[in-house]
Amino acid sequence: MTTTSPDSRAGRKEWIAFAVLMLPLLLVSMDVSVLYFAVPAISRELDPSSTQQLWIFDIYAFALAGLLITMGSLGDRIGRRKLLLFGAVAFGTASVAAAYARNAEMLIAARAGLGIGGATLMPSTMALVRNIFQDDKQRGQAIAIWSSAMAGGVALGSVMSGVMLNHFWWGSVFLVNVPAMALLLVLVPVLVPEFKDPKPGRFDLLSVPLSMGAVLPVIYGLKKMSADNSVSLVPVLSIVAGLAIGAVFVRRQLTRRDAMISPELFRNRGFGPSIAINSLATFAMMGSAYFTTQYLQSVLGKGPLEAALWSLVPSVSVAFAGPIASVLVQRGANRAYVISGGFVLGAVGYGVLAMAGTDALWTVLIGAALLASGIVMVMALVTDMAIGSVPPKRAGSAAALLETGQEFGGAMGMAVLGSVGTAVYRADVKDTLPDGLPPVAVDAVRETLGIANAVAERLPGRTGDLVLDAAREGFTHGMQIASITGAGVLVAGAVLSTMTLRQLRIAKTTAPAAGPSEASTGADTGDAAASTSASGH
Repeated sequence: MTTTSPDSRAGRKEWIAFAVLMLPLLLVSMDVSVLYFAVPAISRELDPSSTQQLWIFDIYAFALAGLLITMGSLGDRIGRRKLLLFGAVAFGTASVAAAYARNAEMLIAARAGLGIGGATLMPSTMALVRNIFQDDKQRGQAIAIWSSAMAGGVALGSVMSGVMLNHFWWGSVFLVNVPAMALLLVLVPVLVPEFKDPKPGRFDLLSVPLSMGAVLPVIYGLKKMSADNSVSLVPVLSIVAGLAIGAVFVRRQLTRRDAMISPELFRNRGFGPSIAINSLATFAMMGSAYFTTQYLQSVLGKGPLEAALWSLVPSVSVAFAGPIASVLVQRGANRAYVISGGFVLGAVGYGVLAMAGTDALWTVLIGAALLASGIVMVMALVTDMAIGSVPPKRAGSAAALLETGQEFGGAMGMAVLGSVGTAVYRADVKDTLPDGLPPVAVDAVRETLGIANAVAERLPGRTGDLVLDAAREGFTHGMQIASITGAGVLVAGAVLSTMTLRQLRIAKTTAPAAGPSEASTGADTGDAAASTSASGH
């Protein structure tokens, strides 16, 4: 454990800078869910095809995931604050373009721009937190708050979307980003110091397409399997191609002095396990979201805004989960046991979800709260473990790897648990639908619960009720089996964490004093005082 002098502890200015850095974090995480309730309005105004509608949703995640590694490495080289400001401009500009898109193609392009902006913002904010907070305890507290805010941002995005759509047109859900980005452009140069690698070496341009070629096909394949609820040749080949390109990318990083991802990151034994554990946590989080959002609307029959408001209830406990985990470790609890405890708490949450029937609002909310709280405890501690153990000059690359792992974990969770639930749903519905339904209606009902609701509305009286009851029972049973599966995964995560981390000494790396090496110089000399303050001198 690093010992830090009193003057290296962050003061009021650094905590205000941290609050400013929360702005892009919240907006990027909110943008994941901001379109959930805007789809009907967008469909009416822009008339996208089914394929275009899918790309409107997915292009953001693809651009974000594909560029995280590149942008994390770029921030280490040109400066994290500089990249953050570039990202704010890109994100704000793309938000305006999305708000005023006149057709589906324009909206898809704007969403891609949002993903590019998000890929610059996310690793920059986490890396700057690593640089601003040199004291282990303070950094742990900051990252715990960071993790809780990121988890809560997704739920907040859907609520904000519902509120805006009740008063304005669909493009307003994007314009909310603009004043926040403008505020970021004003405050960041004043409050946030610049940090970068003093000797970054040449930027490896060939590694950019290789990193994207490794990430994007795998994410696409997992999302395709999740959307189709089946395993087919195209997504499997896509995943295999991504893994093959990934092997080439890894080999290149191991053999070049100016590697985009320095092997130095993995010299600390805690860094690799942190990425794996963080990915497993995201697997559980996104896998549960697939069911709970549909349950609130399609099983309980709540309207979009009402369902979004109810989904905020679990966020109350999430706000405290990360800080509590950080306090436990700071007071002497073994980090491995607290992480394992988070996994166990998440497994209990899945167990509660497995007991939910078709009219069990509070059971689902309590289960979701326990699950999310446990997962945020895990994410807060492993993020601090990973970021705190790497050299400060590599913080951007480390943050990018963590967040790329999160994208993989989330896509895998949706694909695996979604497929388990869908398989159970289809088997149950096939056996419980009323006799006499046309084959076309039977096939439609077996696709998804949402389609089953639409079919039931068109059927007469008692028949429609029976179809709806069968679909809701089937979906709930699928959620129960998927929850049991998820609980098993989290129990395995608890065992894995205990085995790999129990006797692991987490080597802490203290940031060096800011000066010509890591603080901004030359054109940035006006920020020298801020850099010096953040460095504890």
